[in-house]
Amino acid sequence: MGLLLIVLPWSSFWEGNYFGHAWPTIGPLLTNDFVRGAVSGLGVVNVAAGFAELVPALTLREGPPRPEHTTESQP
Repeated sequence: MGLLLIVLPWSSFWEGNYFGHAWPTIGPLLTNDFVRGAVSGLGVVNVAAGFAELVPALTLREGPPRPEHTTESQP
């Protein structure tokens, strides 16, 4: 989702938005570069949060428990 939020505001799909055609008064707002940048910024935050959750999941894995070897002397 984050990648879509980063790329989509700068594509031609964004300019042909349904809401921009349904309500012509918000069309200039949707095509404003600051609004596009804000939406892309949310995408960057989303991707960063995803990586922040992914890193601990991959690095904190533990393998199967190792058997303990005891060295007891036999009589």
